[in-house]
Amino acid sequence: MSQESSEPHRPTLIGVGLDARLGLPFDQLCAAAREAGQLGFESLWTPAGGVPDSFHVCAAWSRDTSLRTGIAVVPAARMWTPLGLAAQAATLAQLSSGRFVLGLGAGGYGPGFWASVGLPNRPIAVMREYVTQVRALLAGETVAVGQTVTAGQTVTGAAGGGTPGWPRSASLGVADLPPAPVYLAALGPQMLRLAGEAADGALLNWATPGHIAVSRARIDEGAARAGRDPGAVPVTMYIRVCVDDDVATARRALGQQVLGYALGQPGIPQDAGYRGLFGRMGFEEVLRDLEARRDRGATMSQLVDAVPDQMLQAVGYYGPAAAAPAAFARLSAGLDEAIVRVITARPGLEPVIQAMAVLTPPLIRAA
Repeated sequence: MSQESSEPHRPTLIGVGLDARLGLPFDQLCAAAREAGQLGFESLWTPAGGVPDSFHVCAAWSRDTSLRTGIAVVPAARMWTPLGLAAQAATLAQLSSGRFVLGLGAGGYGPGFWASVGLPNRPIAVMREYVTQVRALLAGETVAVGQTVTAGQTVTGAAGGGTPGWPRSASLGVADLPPAPVYLAALGPQMLRLAGEAADGALLNWATPGHIAVSRARIDEGAARAGRDPGAVPVTMYIRVCVDDDVATARRALGQQVLGYALGQPGIPQDAGYRGLFGRMGFEEVLRDLEARRDRGATMSQLVDAVPDQMLQAVGYYGPAAAAPAAFARLSAGLDEAIVRVITARPGLEPVIQAMAVLTPPLIRAA
């Protein structure tokens, strides 16, 4: 569907996101996944970097359900070489019979981050190499440092080629693997264009519907560079929801996650990362006020109380079950795949199941 259509672009796929922050042990994450399949969800997603490990979680989900699984996202530059990532993705592609999606992200931003991982402060070049080399390895190719060429640009060793664990020439040594699409996490214009140009899909995060539309335009610009058709690169995003009749408690749970991403951090440019994203989406004055309060000693709880409802409701949902499907449908406009990222205000498996039950794909599509 074109962006010029008067009818908004609606997701064709709706998944659910579950992760270690829910505090569930491994067996309960698997139980939640089985319940998601019975409720009609079409995919299961989890972030990387915690325990249990996301690759093992996706392997268990693939064993227990028939759903696609995905990791959104692996902090590639912080934790992995391209060869290591490709080997993990290839294994899951085999285990799942081609029902696995690997999402890659840088894992941080700012000069200090890149110095800490021993890579140049060239995030676009680094992630171009990660994406193109992992995709090539998964396609059964032999990859050599300095042979990453996209749109006329050659990148030499940006992702650490030739260092321990990543030789100058490498392959997986297998052919005819099941497909394992590689998606790229993207916030800023350049990374969005790179996703359209070099990846199999784009992963957004914390974007308002208006910014989803802007992001799709940048992704399509990158796709055009590579000779791809507009809309050829699917756009996927987590949408956080906290379903609870205690509205104040649900608001605190969502607000803590929003501000954990949105507030500026020392040493990182204000226009970078999620701070830059929220500023571009119209929340610059709000963030400056909250950061000033923080610098004067305000606690996170006090900052959450001070954040306007408009900002929280622009990127997520908190509150009773009845209004959740319509809110999610509104927030997912413009996506190809929307992921119900469950946040709970109370511990245990039961609130996770309850949240999924009131946000099933049929309920969202009917809203």
